[in-house]
Amino acid sequence: MKPLHKLLPLLIVGLFISCTPKEKTSSPTLNTDQLIEDLRFISSDETEGRRTGTEGNRKAREYLVQRFEEEGANPFQGSFTHEFDFLNRNEEALAGINVVGEIPGKTDSVIVITAHYDHLGIRDSLIYNGADDDASGTAALITYIDYFSHIKPNHTLVFAAFDAEEMGLQGARAFTEDSVFMERVVMNINLDMISNNDQNELYASGTFHHPEFKPVLEGIETGEVKLLFGHDRPEQGYDDWTNASDHAAFHAKGKKFIYFGVEDHEHYHQHTDEFATIPLEFYKKSTETILNAILAFDKM
Repeated sequence: MKPLHKLLPLLIVGLFISCTPKEKTSSPTLNTDQLIEDLRFISSDETEGRRTGTEGNRKAREYLVQRFEEEGANPFQGSFTHEFDFLNRNEEALAGINVVGEIPGKTDSVIVITAHYDHLGIRDSLIYNGADDDASGTAALITYIDYFSHIKPNHTLVFAAFDAEEMGLQGARAFTEDSVFMERVVMNINLDMISNNDQNELYASGTFHHPEFKPVLEGIETGEVKLLFGHDRPEQGYDDWTNASDHAAFHAKGKKFIYFGVEDHEHYHQHTDEFATIPLEFYKKSTETILNAILAFDKM
């Protein structure tokens, strides 16, 4: 054993290192282990399907606020939570709450990266956990916050977890009503169902409307993920995803968008859309592919 007087300097240095905030690095990596843990909680029975206005939705929201803050996001316009009121399909007045944070960039121009954290709740005593729809996109927001907390993006990145998507894109519609903020927005990247596909296929929808984005996406590293294009032409009818998720609110305001998602699968809007049915390796690779797209768009 070393004499105590020789150990003291080492102890002091060790204490200093342990108390120092995590250093910014030029080459951060995605924390895919934490990504999976975030997915596990958001889609757990504890959050009871996250239906807007329920106790389970509140638990998911509080978890998101904590994780946004832990991973380094700043509150958006002074707060991580942004309330809104709306009428549901039965003309009943309801309240929703979006969770929004930001990573300041080198410029004031904004890329908004979105997912929805609400789902269908409990039906006939079954919990609709919505692991793919859309806990997968929501958990990805958290890992991207962690990534960009280590490097300064060119654009300011706003990360929005929307509420009440399943009730008619209500959270996104409320968010896009801020016209002063929207003037700064150059594009929306929306993530809705990015984790469940047995063919390693992920769609980037929106290049029909914004063809300049296609060569950007064709130039990114995708690994084993097959990045496909389509589901964005009016003549496709139901298969046109242009208005299928929160990016539609941005599109309606004349903002450019790319929507990442998988095609509908057997678990879509079923109680079997739960953590146990997610192919986790594909989910990790899908999340990494979308990160590469965000990095490419941030250079534009």
